[in-house]
Amino acid sequence: MPRPKLHDEALRIRLLDTAGELLSSEGPGALSLRRLAAAAGTSTSAVYALFGGKPGLLRALYVEAFSRFGAHLDTVAPSDDPLADLLALGRAYRASAKADPHFYAAMFTLPEPDFERTPQDRAHAEATFTPLIDAVRRAIAAGLLRDEDPSLIATALWANVHGLVSLELGWAIPPQAQAPAEMFEAAIRATLNGWRASGPACSSVALGMRTP
Repeated sequence: MPRPKLHDEALRIRLLDTAGELLSSEGPGALSLRRLAAAAGTSTSAVYALFGGKPGLLRALYVEAFSRFGAHLDTVAPSDDPLADLLALGRAYRASAKADPHFYAAMFTLPEPDFERTPQDRAHAEATFTPLIDAVRRAIAAGLLRDEDPSLIATALWANVHGLVSLELGWAIPPQAQAPAEMFEAAIRATLNGWRASGPACSSVALGMRTP
C-alpha cells in the first residue's frame, strides 16, 4: 500500500494563499519561511519540500497568480460580437481580482527587490494578454474599432480596467461616485466607445447592462 503524501496539493495552495496574504498586507519583509509555515499551520520543511526555498516559493506565487487570472479570462468564449467579448473580458478581469485580491497584487508588484522572472514566467504572464488583443483584432477587422495598432488599443483598454480595479481594491473610489460595479461598467463602456470606428456606439448586445 503506497504511503500517503505528506505535502500534497492542498498544502501547496494553502501556502501560496498565505504567502500572498502576507505580502499584500505587510510587504516583503513579512515573508520569512518560518512566519509563512506558522501562519499556514505547517513546517518550514514542508515549504522546502514543495518549493525548494524562498525563490521557488515566490516564483510559484507569481505563476499561480497568472494561472488563476487566466482561468477567469478563459470563461469568455469568443463570439460573433467582439465588442461584447471585450466587455466580458473586462468583467472577468474584475471578477478575478475580487476573487483573489492577494494574487492580483502578486501579478503586478515584485514580491522581493531581487526577484527575477524567468523567460517561462514572463511567457506565462504575457499569454493572459492574448484574449484581449485577439478580441481587439477581431473588432478592427469587423470595422467596429478604429484601424489602429491593436496593441495600442488593447493596452489602453487594459490600463483603464486595471486602474479601476486597483482603485476599488484599495478602497480609493471617491464616496460621491456610483457603486463600484456601476462605475466600472460605465467607465469601460466609455473607453471602448472612444476607440469606436465612425458610426453608432456599441451594439445593443454589447451595451446590455450587466453589473455583477
